[in-house]
Amino acid sequence: MKVRAGVEVSGQSDIGCLRLNNEDSFGYWEPEEDETFARKGRLAIVADGMGGYEGGQEASRLAVQTLVERYSGYEGNDPQQALIEALQAAHEGIRRYGENHPELQGMGTTCTAAAIVGDSLYYVHVGDTRLYVIRDGSIKQVTRDHSYVGRLVEAGMITRAEAERHPQRNILTAAVGTAPDLIMDAPERPEPLRKSDVVVICTDGLWG
Repeated sequence: MKVRAGVEVSGQSDIGCLRLNNEDSFGYWEPEEDETFARKGRLAIVADGMGGYEGGQEASRLAVQTLVERYSGYEGNDPQQALIEALQAAHEGIRRYGENHPELQGMGTTCTAAAIVGDSLYYVHVGDTRLYVIRDGSIKQVTRDHSYVGRLVEAGMITRAEAERHPQRNILTAAVGTAPDLIMDAPERPEPLRKSDVVVICTDGLWG
């Protein structure tokens, strides 16, 4: 895979101290052709599966695989629309897979995918896998958590600090591949990036 000069890319996964397996997946893609790169830029994805060992692993793997395939194969010139259509395809694919494998009923995944095209950051987001931009020593959380405590924070009922310790902080209100309709966040305009910015996509295993 070609990685052009201009960015450093790293993907890390750690099983941690509490579990015997990891249900997350991540992926990175950029095109070989310069003309395609100018339109689509770089794509990075992180997905955190749920629904048991095999179901969660398979859901996150399918999400990353489908996003790369659909985004890379998109014929238009709109990176945001490409991300939206790719994530919708992943959602439908995971649901079909779950229907065809009843032993994996309940499988699903969080997913955050970001495309850097020029100095613009496009993204789609479902669940509580977060997207951050680190700039000049400060950290900005770009996405909002689709979770029970996330709703409490948005309603002003608890603070962010209280949410980090809330006993129900792991209850999601949206995921890829679960409910029939997919609830996703996709910005109307991309985030502007600067030369020294650091973009981080991470699961709750890191930010928590």
